[in-house]
Amino acid sequence: MSALRARGAADVGTASGRVILVGGGPGALDLLTLRAWRALQTADVVVVDRLAPTEVLDDLPPHVEVIDVGKVPGHHRVPQEEINEILLEQARLGRVVVRLKGGDPFVFGRGGEEAIACREGGIVVEIIPGVSSALSVPALADIPLTHRGTVAAFHVLSGHDGLDEAAVTCLKHRSATVVILMGVAMLERIVDQALAAGSDPALPAAIVENGSTPAQRVTRAPLGELVARAEQVGVRNPAVIVLGDVAAPGLLTPASVGDQAVAGRPTRVRAGFVPEHAGHDVASGARVLLA
Repeated sequence: MSALRARGAADVGTASGRVILVGGGPGALDLLTLRAWRALQTADVVVVDRLAPTEVLDDLPPHVEVIDVGKVPGHHRVPQEEINEILLEQARLGRVVVRLKGGDPFVFGRGGEEAIACREGGIVVEIIPGVSSALSVPALADIPLTHRGTVAAFHVLSGHDGLDEAAVTCLKHRSATVVILMGVAMLERIVDQALAAGSDPALPAAIVENGSTPAQRVTRAPLGELVARAEQVGVRNPAVIVLGDVAAPGLLTPASVGDQAVAGRPTRVRAGFVPEHAGHDVASGARVLLA
């Protein structure tokens, strides 16, 4: 990393102003991509979101300016139009501007709008994809979005407006896993929609809060009990909601492990693997809550 940093620092100021849209991943610093890290080392200014891996800012070259435009659910600290103007203004000063976002910039990150605004303003834009929380956070909670013999597709949506027609169909027919970002505030409406459309109240469901961080917590319940369970444990954003058979407790637990647990015998756990009967995530300290 030190060699990469030296090369990046030497490049600062050698190119005309440009914007680099960087996906920072789900939150853990070590899930930031190498290409993203390299881009940060070339930056003159970093425009950062609330859910970006802000720990990486401590490792920036000393000359780099950081502009915090963090957003919280229901309140945009800096309006999107103003963020666009900041990117343009900084790039027109001849600076390398890194726009650091959580997850992937093109998955509910409004990266497309920023790219258009920059190109309309004559600014060169580079896109560096990130590890999307829609895929990575369920995986970190031991939930595969597809699983042979269980389901072969998944559907990702924002929870701001409840379920769309495709999601309702997926849940009713159990034809795809439904992954919902930014849906905690609309959880009751989401569940009501699914049940009213004929979804099975026993359909497995899970909510993963603060994915990839030491505060990660997984709450599981059948669909019909999910709202009550979430209220009971105090589920909060940021969280990823997963609805579908892949969220079933024990899906990835070998039968022999389950038998040992039932019999009360000690269970050997390999790093990164969390039996559904375990109370804590062995690898990250994350809590696992079962209804």
